[in-house]
Amino acid sequence: MTDPTRYASEHPKKRETRGEDQAVLTDEVIDDPHAPAFDFTVVNDEKAGIYEGILSDRKIAGLPYNVAGDDRLVLLATSVFPEYRQQGIATELIRRVLDDVRAQGKTVTIMCPVVRAFIEHNPEYTDLVDPEHPGAANGHR
Repeated sequence: MTDPTRYASEHPKKRETRGEDQAVLTDEVIDDPHAPAFDFTVVNDEKAGIYEGILSDRKIAGLPYNVAGDDRLVLLATSVFPEYRQQGIATELIRRVLDDVRAQGKTVTIMCPVVRAFIEHNPEYTDLVDPEHPGAANGHR
C-alpha cells in the first residue's frame, strides 16, 4: 500500500507532521479555490492505488485510495509537496479525482479531511459520497 504521507516526508528541507500538512491543504481548498498557476497532469495509478499530480515528469501531489468493491473508492489522504502548496494544486487534484470517480459511476468514502473540506465547500460533489459509508466526519473516523 502507498504511504499517504510520503509526499510530505520526501522533501528534505521541510518536514511537517501529518496534521500540519493536512491543515495547510485544508486551508487551500477552503480559502483559495482558484485554478493552479500552471497546468499539471493527473494520472490514476490503479496498481498502486493512487491518483498522482505530475508536472514535467515530477510527482508533485497525490491522493491514495483503497478500492471497496466494484463501485466505491476510499479516499485516504491528500498530499502536495511543500513548494507547490497554496497554488491550487490540492484543490485541482481533488476536483479531477472526483470528476473521474463520477465518470466511472462510483462513489467515495472519505477518510481525508482535505477532501471532506473540499466537498463541504463544493456541494456539487456531495452526491459522490456513499450514503452507507461516508467515512470520516470533520476529520474524525
